[in-house]
Amino acid sequence: MSAETPYDFIGGESAIHSLVDRFYFYMDILPEAQGIRAMHQPSLASAKDKLFKFLSGWLGGPNLFIEEFGHPMLRMRHFPFKIGPSERDQWMLCMNKALAEIPMDPRLHSNIQTALQQLATHMINQEPSDSIEPAS
Repeated sequence: MSAETPYDFIGGESAIHSLVDRFYFYMDILPEAQGIRAMHQPSLASAKDKLFKFLSGWLGGPNLFIEEFGHPMLRMRHFPFKIGPSERDQWMLCMNKALAEIPMDPRLHSNIQTALQQLATHMINQEPSDSIEPAS
């Protein structure tokens, strides 16, 4: 008998699909997320597929992303995109709204939210655009 994982506790494949669908729904409609929406193709189908496959394995379910694409190497895969604190915050805004719609134990919700925040922060590859240059 295998140990249950976060993937199991939130409802498995159907819950991950719901999470991903809601995440991209918010990315598509929220004016506050237009910066990250602009980084994506007009059709979000490929992005949805990849995020679903990544989250499946990341949460302890089937390693669909690794089976199809190899190791996620998230930072490297996202390096072509300018990701700063603003983009991280836009991503988390959409993810937090989507997570709020998935029924789960509050402690699990908090743990997943914290882990995703850390992951999103790890993707930052740009300095904040509003930084003030030091006086010379």
